[in-house]
Amino acid sequence: MTGPVRSDVREFQRKIMSLAKKLETIREGAAERIPESVREKMERATEELRESGLVDQALKKGDLMPSFELPNVAGEVVRSEELLRPEGLVISFYRGVW
Repeated sequence: MTGPVRSDVREFQRKIMSLAKKLETIREGAAERIPESVREKMERATEELRESGLVDQALKKGDLMPSFELPNVAGEVVRSEELLRPEGLVISFYRGVW
């Protein structure tokens, strides 16, 4: 790689490393920010998920996600095939309340 492409790759790698550092800082500070009773509940829920076998069934990095249809905030059905056009799709999942 040369020129602008190499520069773009370096910038992307810098951002990824910066994100990794931020996430590590957040994890390290959790003990101070989250009450012990809540942390224990979160840890129990995480362990229950591991023991259930669902973790082994979850998609891993590089796996293809199956097609899906879900309602958006307006209640309209959205299809993943439509969202993939033209450049790709990023999906975030939120755990909700513990």
